[in-house]
Amino acid sequence: MPEYKAPLRDIKFVTEEVLDVNSHYANLPGAEEATPDMIAAILEEGAKFAERVLSPLNRVGDQQGCTFKDGVVTTPEGFKEAYQQYVEGGWASLPHAEEVGGQGLPESLGLMVTEMIGTANWSWGMYPGLSHGAMNTLESHGTEEQKQTYLTKLVSGEWTGTMCLTEPHCGTDLGLLKTKAEPQADGSYAISGTKIFISAGEHDMADNIVHIVLARLPDAPAGTKGISLFIVPKFNVDDQGEAADRNGVACGSIEHKMGIHGNATCVMNFDGAKGYLIGPENKGLNCMFTFMNTARLGTALQGLAHSEWALQNSVSYARDRLQMRALSGPKAPEKAADPIIVHPDVRRMLLTQKAFAEGGRALIHYCSMLVDITKKGSPDEKAHADELMSLLTPIAKAFLTETGYEAANLGMQVYGGHGFISEWGMEQNVRDCRISMLYEGTTGIQALDLLGRKVLMSQGKTLKTFTKIIHKFCKEHKGDKRFKPYISALSKLNSEWGDITLKIGMKAMRNKEEVGAASVDYLMFSGYVVLAYFWARMAVTAQVQLDEGSDEKGFYQSKLQTATFYYDRILPRTRTHVEAMLSGSDNLLSIDEENFVFL
Repeated sequence: MPEYKAPLRDIKFVTEEVLDVNSHYANLPGAEEATPDMIAAILEEGAKFAERVLSPLNRVGDQQGCTFKDGVVTTPEGFKEAYQQYVEGGWASLPHAEEVGGQGLPESLGLMVTEMIGTANWSWGMYPGLSHGAMNTLESHGTEEQKQTYLTKLVSGEWTGTMCLTEPHCGTDLGLLKTKAEPQADGSYAISGTKIFISAGEHDMADNIVHIVLARLPDAPAGTKGISLFIVPKFNVDDQGEAADRNGVACGSIEHKMGIHGNATCVMNFDGAKGYLIGPENKGLNCMFTFMNTARLGTALQGLAHSEWALQNSVSYARDRLQMRALSGPKAPEKAADPIIVHPDVRRMLLTQKAFAEGGRALIHYCSMLVDITKKGSPDEKAHADELMSLLTPIAKAFLTETGYEAANLGMQVYGGHGFISEWGMEQNVRDCRISMLYEGTTGIQALDLLGRKVLMSQGKTLKTFTKIIHKFCKEHKGDKRFKPYISALSKLNSEWGDITLKIGMKAMRNKEEVGAASVDYLMFSGYVVLAYFWARMAVTAQVQLDEGSDEKGFYQSKLQTATFYYDRILPRTRTHVEAMLSGSDNLLSIDEENFVFL
C-alpha cells in the first residue's frame, strides 16, 4: 500500500536554512507568535493529521468517489469525519485575521501545513483549499457586514466556499459569460445561470457553502469589463448569522472524471438565487483575481504534492524490488538479484523526481513569503513583492504542474507493470495530477499571461525585478570555486533570459502571433532557470553546513548531488526550448486548417 510521510526535515531546510523564515517572521508585522517553537509544534501536529487521518483516505476517495442523488452529494467514507477533525484542530483559521476568528499567523506558515495536507490526499484537501480562496476574496473586497456574516463562518471552518467562474460555453474567455444578476428591492440580486466544473460545489461536510460567483448586471458593458462578483450562499443566512432556508442554487450533477474522484466537481444551477455584490459593479474580474492568484499558487502546490508523493513511494519500491544485477557486478550478492535502485536509469528517474519536488518546494515557499509581504509589508515592500508574484505565479503554476505530472509518470515507470495496476497507487497519482495542468488556467494560458501580459507589456520591467535578484546572488558567489559549476551556468542563463525576451519582443512588434508561438517554450525555459536559482541557493546552504562540520552529512551531501544532477541533466533542456521559441510562428501557422487531417 502506498504511504505518505511528511518531509519535515526538508521543509525545515527550505524554510529555515535557505529562505530564513525566522528572520522573515521577526520583521513581519503581526507575526510575533510565529516563533521557531510554535512553527515546529504546528508542523508536527499537521504532519500527524496528514499521515494518520488523510493519507489512509486517499485511496478510499479514489475508489468510492462522490455519489449524487436528488441534488445531494455524499463524499467518500471518512471524508466528513476528517473534516470535523480539521475544524476542531483549528487548521482552517490558521492564517486569517484575529478580528474574524483567525489565529493571525502568516500565510506562509499555513502553506507549510497545506503542503502536507495536499500531498497526503489532494482530493480531500481541495474542500478547505477552495474555502481559503473565498476567504481571501472576502478579506480583500467584502464589506464589514459581509465579513461578519460569511467570513467568520468560513474562517472557523463551519462553512466552506467555492469559486464559480466557468460556464458551458466559456472557460478561459470569461468575457463570454452569461450568468445574470438582477437587482432586487432589498439591495440583493437575483442570480440566474449555470456554472460548470465547480470543485466542492456541493457536499455533506459543512453546514453551508458560500459560492463566490461571477455574473452580469442588466446594464453591464460587453466583455470582461461588464462582470461583477457576488456572494451566493447555499442556505440564506438569518438575523442571527445562521444558515436558514434554502437558496435558489442547486447541484444539477457531478462530473465523472479521470482523477480526483474524492472531490465533487459540480454543475451548479442558479435559479434566481439571492446574491450580494462584492466590490464595485463591473469590477468583478479584478476582485476575482484575488481568488484566482490564491488558487494558482495552490495549484502550483499540487504539482509539488504529486512530485513528492511519487518520489517517496518510488524510492521505497526501488529499494525493495529485485531485478537483474548491476552492470558493474552484484551489489547484493546474498539476494537473488539486486534492488533496482542500483541501476542508473532508475536513479535518473528518482533524481528527476527529487529535483522537481525539492526545487519546487523552495519556489513555493519563497512565493508564500512574498504573499506575507503583500499583506503586511510596507507600501514599498508590498509593491516589490506584488511585482515578483506577478512574474512567478504563472511560472509556478504551469511549470510545477508540468514537472509534477512528469514526476508522477516516472513513478509509474519505476514500478514497471505494477505501476499500471491500481493497488500500488501510482496510476492514481498520475490521474489525480493530470487536472493540475488544466484548471486555474491551462499551461498555454499561463504562458500567454507570463510572456504577453507580465513581461512584454511591462517592457521587461517585471522580469528584471527577478533577474536582478539572480544577478546579485551570482555576483556574491562568483569568486567561490566551490560553487563555480552552478554560478557560471546560472549567470549565463540569467543573461540569456533577458536577451531572448528582447528578441521575441522585437519579433512581436512585426507579428503579434510570435508571442503565442513562443509562449509555452518561454515559460518552460523560465521555469528551469528559476529552479536552477533555487537549487544553487540550496547547494550554497548545504556546502556551508558541510564545511562547518554538520553531523547530517548525508542530508547535505544529497543536496549537492541533486543540484549537480539538475544542472548536468535537467538544465540542458533549456537549449531545446530556446531553439523552439526562436524558430518563429511560420512553422505553426503556415499549414491550412483543412490540411491537418485527411480522412
